[in-house]
Amino acid sequence: MKLIYNVQDKPRFGQLIVFAIQQLLAIMAATIAVPMLIGNGMTASAALFGAGIGTLVYQLFTKFKSPVFLGSSFAFMPSMGAAFAGAVSMSLGYLGLILGALFAGLVYVVIALVVKFAGVAWINKLMPAVVIGPTVALIGLSLAGAAINDVFSYGPQNSETGAFVMSTGIWASVVCALVTLAVVIICSVYGKKMAKLIPFIIGILAGYAVAMIFTVIGILTDNDALRVIDFAPFEALLTDGAVTIKTFLAVPEFSFIEAFKGVGDFEWSYVATIAVAYIPVAFVVFAEHIADHKNLSSIIESELLEEPGLHRTLLGDGVGSIVGAFFGGCPNTTYGESVGCVAIIKNASVVTITTTAIIAMLISFISPFVAFLDSIPGCVMGGVCITLYGFIAVSGLKMIQKVDLEQNKNLFVVASILIPGIGGMAMQIGQVTITAIACALILGILVNLMVNRAKNEE
Repeated sequence: MKLIYNVQDKPRFGQLIVFAIQQLLAIMAATIAVPMLIGNGMTASAALFGAGIGTLVYQLFTKFKSPVFLGSSFAFMPSMGAAFAGAVSMSLGYLGLILGALFAGLVYVVIALVVKFAGVAWINKLMPAVVIGPTVALIGLSLAGAAINDVFSYGPQNSETGAFVMSTGIWASVVCALVTLAVVIICSVYGKKMAKLIPFIIGILAGYAVAMIFTVIGILTDNDALRVIDFAPFEALLTDGAVTIKTFLAVPEFSFIEAFKGVGDFEWSYVATIAVAYIPVAFVVFAEHIADHKNLSSIIESELLEEPGLHRTLLGDGVGSIVGAFFGGCPNTTYGESVGCVAIIKNASVVTITTTAIIAMLISFISPFVAFLDSIPGCVMGGVCITLYGFIAVSGLKMIQKVDLEQNKNLFVVASILIPGIGGMAMQIGQVTITAIACALILGILVNLMVNRAKNEE
């Protein structure tokens, strides 16, 4: 893949800001979704700040050589829920979030030390292209359902066929998503100059405009089904209907502020609960860390596990996750949406990623901008995510191109990853949930070792 901007390239200032905003829009929906789903007072603005500062920490550890953004990790959602469920007070729950991220980060630190002294040859042997390729494809495919649910704005489904039941509101949602998707594709394929480099921004604005038209019609005709845009985030900017300083600027509700209040309720038994909830998941996310960086390496045509090195990416991810959770409550992880954005627009500039992180931190204080991000309809983001998640899946499939699939041993490895992963082979062991991707990867590694051992014995 020929990149327009390579890792160390620096776009002009004006372009840089636009590229950074595009990256932000690509990762924004998932980053703010985690705190919204967890609830318990967690806020999108704090998560956005945590993702930004976590990404800066990651860039420092990787010597600004790995162009990927860190955002809120969905894998730790059950662990975060356990932090609140096992707490005797809300404040202790927030303290549990920070302790949990610390435990998970320490797992990465320990693995990084092992890699530092043992090297990465064993990683490449354990997870060659025949294993990593289908796993990366699974990461994209596993997100397909989320994208389509956004397209239909979680419309009712037929219990027998699984098809979405079309109604006035659902049709409006689908039209917004398809307009967004079409504009992104047209800009990326046929666009000239900047239009080709910022397809997501143009697509989201086009989808938002169509959603606004439907919403205005819905308001004028008193048809709630057509009110695609929810203006609640903007209404929340007013304090008892009045404009105040918080309407324009507001300090995010950082996790550590609430967590410090829970120190008085601290119990050692609670620490054990947090450790059990977070540490095993960290090992699962480690596998996805490898897959993301292998995928990114294929895009930028430079092996990140060698330079800056897996030990540095692990340290950056682990410490960045701890720092991010300290402010936003959510452990961070490298984002497939960010990787997909790099692949589609062919901009791997680390300066762009760094600028995105800084902007994310700054806008978390700017109330109107946070409200605008919150108000972007799910159907519009669904249209964007079809391309983002699709490119992740295709990137994984491209890794398999160099694998000889005429050999049954390779076919068995790929099959043992794709089918369990797509089939949803997730398992819960106690309080720990091993995702379908992690289960598929583990099975693929075992099958790969088995078939290659048999070859060696021959």
